[in-house]
Amino acid sequence: MNQPFYTPEQLRTLPDAGFRYLKTSRSGHVFTITLNRPEKRNAFHEPMAEEIAFALGYAGREETIRCIVIKAAGPVFCAGADLTSFLDEGKENIRAIPAPLCPVNLGEAFAALNKPSIAQVEGPVYAGGFLVLAGVTLAYAVPEAVFSLPEVKRGLWPMQVMASLKAILPARKILEMCITARTYTAGEALAMGLISFVARKEIIENEVTDLARAISGNAPLAISKGIEAFRALSGQPSGPDYRTLREKLEFLLQSEDAAEGIAAFKEKRSPVWKNR
Repeated sequence: MNQPFYTPEQLRTLPDAGFRYLKTSRSGHVFTITLNRPEKRNAFHEPMAEEIAFALGYAGREETIRCIVIKAAGPVFCAGADLTSFLDEGKENIRAIPAPLCPVNLGEAFAALNKPSIAQVEGPVYAGGFLVLAGVTLAYAVPEAVFSLPEVKRGLWPMQVMASLKAILPARKILEMCITARTYTAGEALAMGLISFVARKEIIENEVTDLARAISGNAPLAISKGIEAFRALSGQPSGPDYRTLREKLEFLLQSEDAAEGIAAFKEKRSPVWKNR
């Protein structure tokens, strides 16, 4: 699948001055992307989502990159979408990268990546952060990591996350997570298949590095075509599905309940639902 948000010419090089909300590094055939908005618990707004899609697109096209590692700065891996950006507060439009061809959604960005990727999760994952967690090929997490989809507490629903999870979890488990908004431990996440391995904090870096290097030693063309074939075989979601789900989410974002849920979250009070 071609990267849907940037042209090959745009993806030829990384930005000269670096990204604003990511850090990237390279070691041999392994390309590491670090979510770097710790002051916002690595919650992504539109500019950050664009940078993630760009970095994935670059890694996907760069032939000498064979494995991608995604980790995060700060105590939280990713808190999902930045709710304040939904209210158009403090929106940042200065880009370190070219403007995308169309609005970015992370589910589609990961679906376009036909190279192995590993998440190194050393903190909580909430809401839209599951687009990263479910989008990667494998996921390591520390025992202290927790996982939750709290959208229904804000008058929302994890539309695109649902599509990503469908490829790795049973339908009833997905609905349970979406409807109850409960928090799951790393042990529970491992048992249900949400993550691949649990590793202690003092060894997780070495474990992920060793795995990424081992993967990079295998035939890259065979792996790339194999991932592409597996996705076609398993009917994993493609771009149009994510775009339809984004439209459904945008509908909810315009609802009175969503406005109330987000306001209640910011004001640290219980929401009063109107069902409209």
